[in-house]
Amino acid sequence: MQSYDALILGAGAAGLMCAIRAGQRGRRVLVLDHAPQAGSKILISGGGRCNFTNRETVPERYFSANPHFCKSALSRYRPADFLALVEKHGIAWHEKTLGQLFCDGSARQIVAMLLAECAAVGAEIRLAHRITGVSRADAFRVETDRGVFTAPALVLATGGLSIPKMGATGLSLDLARRFGLPLTETRPALVPLTFAGEELAMMRELSGVALPAVARLGRHRFPEAVLFTHRGLSGPAILQISSAWREGAAITLDLLPGQDAVAALLAAKQARPKAGPRSVLAEWLPQRLAQALAAAWLPERIMAEQTDKALRQAGARLGQWSLTPAGSEGYAKAEVMLGGVDTAALSSRSMAAREVPGLHVIGEAVDVTGWLGGYNFQWAWASGWSAGESV
Repeated sequence: MQSYDALILGAGAAGLMCAIRAGQRGRRVLVLDHAPQAGSKILISGGGRCNFTNRETVPERYFSANPHFCKSALSRYRPADFLALVEKHGIAWHEKTLGQLFCDGSARQIVAMLLAECAAVGAEIRLAHRITGVSRADAFRVETDRGVFTAPALVLATGGLSIPKMGATGLSLDLARRFGLPLTETRPALVPLTFAGEELAMMRELSGVALPAVARLGRHRFPEAVLFTHRGLSGPAILQISSAWREGAAITLDLLPGQDAVAALLAAKQARPKAGPRSVLAEWLPQRLAQALAAAWLPERIMAEQTDKALRQAGARLGQWSLTPAGSEGYAKAEVMLGGVDTAALSSRSMAAREVPGLHVIGEAVDVTGWLGGYNFQWAWASGWSAGESV
């Protein structure tokens, strides 16, 4: 049996950051993970280039039952702090749209950076250790198939349920529940949406078509790309809106963002009276989509023969196409899990459980879920750093 100051379960983004900060403070830290390599989800992120943070990180861009909870951690460890670490290690990076920061090279550089920082402060990392038991008496005791470890502090950093093929498990949630911490509802987020019936039939014919649009649901509005798939809809705008979507709710798509679609169609009737609706719509939309919508929404007549009423109705649908998803593609395709350990049970400053001394929960397992575009990594860095400050 080996003893440490802190045991961290999970060698992902949050767990490694926690180990780094705790090690900087002189703590003897051990990180345990059942996977054979550290940072598996980091490696696949951003198409292999890791969208490691977002310059525009603000609490309003996170979903949580308590939208104020994330403020403390995000204010104490900012995107600029992580960027400074990236630059310290000479990792070239670039900024894409909407404040998203990526490696120029490989996501492996980010994992290598984190492992180097752990090594520099003496934080131990043991991979391929299957956890067989966790208990608490005078200290936390973690049993694995390769030994037993104890510490007065235990950090749950094994992530959520998303992308199980990468080794995701519900371990953090199971342990939190075992120690009496309440959980909020969990469900897939940042995930493609599926459809059924006539809507699906149309989408299958349009599979592969993408266009800029605005996805809306309630107060949420995301102006990014939409992609038609053989199962429904995907693309950044759909992934974003999926975090707000619940079964039975309709989403709306504005297929002509920044344009008055009704006015545009009425003007086209005057300017191109002999044109067909398909060719008019194809001026603004991908050809296959223009053809499908013209066939579904307007009579097969030239523009001069279209009634103003029909054009107004079609224009209204172009600006607010209401669609009701049948479901989502689930955790297999979800980038993150929504929900998790109830923030009411945790300190927003230290991520420590209020009723279980020495227990901390960080990263995706907490009921804090960011937008697409580096926000969830920034939450991992910030929550991990905050816990590392106190273990």
